[in-house]
Amino acid sequence: MSVKENAAISLLLELLESRYALRVLWALKDGHPQTFRLLQDSIGHITPNTLNTRIKQLRAAGLLGHGEKGYTVTPLGADLLKRLNDLQAFAGKWAVSQTKVSAASAPQPA
Repeated sequence: MSVKENAAISLLLELLESRYALRVLWALKDGHPQTFRLLQDSIGHITPNTLNTRIKQLRAAGLLGHGEKGYTVTPLGADLLKRLNDLQAFAGKWAVSQTKVSAASAPQPA
């Protein structure tokens, strides 16, 4: 991987590692616009200040837009979510494996 490619992935990961950034995008993955309040409710446990900060960052990055009906992902944001969609399938498999690991490491009755 080139230095330029490393820099690009580092910048993207830095943005997505920001608290709630992925949750904001994920809440909008169905393509339906959401108002600030609805978005806050969709995410849960996010303060208005934090949500406002994430929205500003994601809009500046070109991943989120705002129209008459509320916030939506941009075509670039939709492309990112499409690529992250495999994460949902992986998460299901991972959760099952974690359950098996927990069961295997649990103390056995005597």
